[in-house]
Amino acid sequence: MVIPLAGVTMPFTVSMSGGEDGHHQWQQIAEPYSFDFISWELHALPSLPKEILGEQGKSSQEAKLRSQIKIVLKEKGIAAFPPIMFSLEKPPHLLVLSSRDKIVYLHRTMLRQELGVEEMEKLEAQIDELDFSSLVVELGGFGATYPTIVSDSLSIVNTIDTVVEEWLHQYLAFKPLGFLYLLDSVGIKPDLEVVTMNETLAGMVSEEIGAEVYTRYYRDQEEIKADRNVSTFDFDAEMRETRREVDSYLSQGKIEEAERYMEERRKEFVAHGYHIRKLNQAYFAFHGIYGQDPASVSPISGDLQQLRATSSLLRDFLDEVAAMKSYAELKQALEK
Repeated sequence: MVIPLAGVTMPFTVSMSGGEDGHHQWQQIAEPYSFDFISWELHALPSLPKEILGEQGKSSQEAKLRSQIKIVLKEKGIAAFPPIMFSLEKPPHLLVLSSRDKIVYLHRTMLRQELGVEEMEKLEAQIDELDFSSLVVELGGFGATYPTIVSDSLSIVNTIDTVVEEWLHQYLAFKPLGFLYLLDSVGIKPDLEVVTMNETLAGMVSEEIGAEVYTRYYRDQEEIKADRNVSTFDFDAEMRETRREVDSYLSQGKIEEAERYMEERRKEFVAHGYHIRKLNQAYFAFHGIYGQDPASVSPISGDLQQLRATSSLLRDFLDEVAAMKSYAELKQALEK
């Protein structure tokens, strides 16, 4: 069993806070591993006409999925703009940095697509020497390119969800909430609450749209294999408890104890079939921006779920949240 890969739309090197010296040092260390946006786009853009025309092979299958998603979006009253375009390939990696004494989404930058475990761990070790907690994240999707990038190793249901979610990041970029997320991404106006609202909203809407697409077009095509070794290990509950304990250790200044505890818990998760390569402050900082993730302590997911329950139409819910500019506006909407 593997924990689902995450998708992001953050395109550039971003610093939320922290000293300039440390920032420049980690940037210099990470630079040789950086993702080359310009080269990727120059390679991908010439193929777009063929993708749009839905020509032979993989392109034809991608065109089919795009059409199916557009049909469902239209039925929900959601305009498919920008046009849904994606490339099935290995996404770039994401380097995330947190402080060691508290879980905070401090710095992040994109790394190249082909990156071995030894390279990841070498990079992390070098950055950790600067007294950061670092993690190279393997992504399932990436929405800061056009077309978006979706991992070619996902199941049908996860592929559909990821295609929709990464497209939603581009859709939201033309709305106040998504535009503010872009400002955060380039370091102009950092706002972790806006980041979490954007990521959580995209996740919620993609789950609803993705479920409709899968049920209508793919449910009878995918073989469902029964798991004869059903585990009683509750990953979500165990991860939430782990996060609470780590926060408790760190609040008492017990950094080394927290790090030893996280490694012990990581081994336990692995023993139950959940492959977590590294469990540290940066892991929780990254997963914390996805409100529905068990590693998150943000109330935003619960608030958005509560607001969704008041909307009979998905479009109305999406439009209302997309127009928001802050978490305060979400709380005000719930008080009405």
